[in-house]
Amino acid sequence: MSSAKLTHPIPPLFDGQSEVLILGSFPSVKSRESGFFYGHPQNRFWKVMAAVFDEPLPGDIPEKKAFLLRNHVALWDVIRSCTITGSSDASIRDAVVNDLTEILAEAPVRAIFVNGKTAEKLYLKYTAPVTGRPAVCLPSTSPANAAWNEERLIKSWRAVREVMQP
Repeated sequence: MSSAKLTHPIPPLFDGQSEVLILGSFPSVKSRESGFFYGHPQNRFWKVMAAVFDEPLPGDIPEKKAFLLRNHVALWDVIRSCTITGSSDASIRDAVVNDLTEILAEAPVRAIFVNGKTAEKLYLKYTAPVTGRPAVCLPSTSPANAAWNEERLIKSWRAVREVMQP
């Protein structure tokens, strides 16, 4: 599999009620193909979020968007463009980061979370110095993170709901 220079094909999802911003690294091949975040069926993001918010698992993209907005969650990725091989975060090179200014200006974001160590590393290096805002690193929902089963992920990811306004 060869490396390719790619630009992020998915716009951020947020509205004026988004209290939490979750940032991944860069969309997987399956996410790029489907046109929405966490599109690989083995990624546990949607199962974990449904459990965290005690809601049914959203199915299609409109349901996923409605689910996030209803729960005041904004979603995007740290990277705007990069050279990547397939879906491998470890292969990311020449990263250019997304500008979070619009989201942070328009939404009352109380907390920023990053999905996994690659997103955390890139956020700390490039984004935190610009935003001046910390990010909490949650364990990756990727199937590559086999050390974390779904139950452990849900327990950690409950932090997302805990920062919401009562």
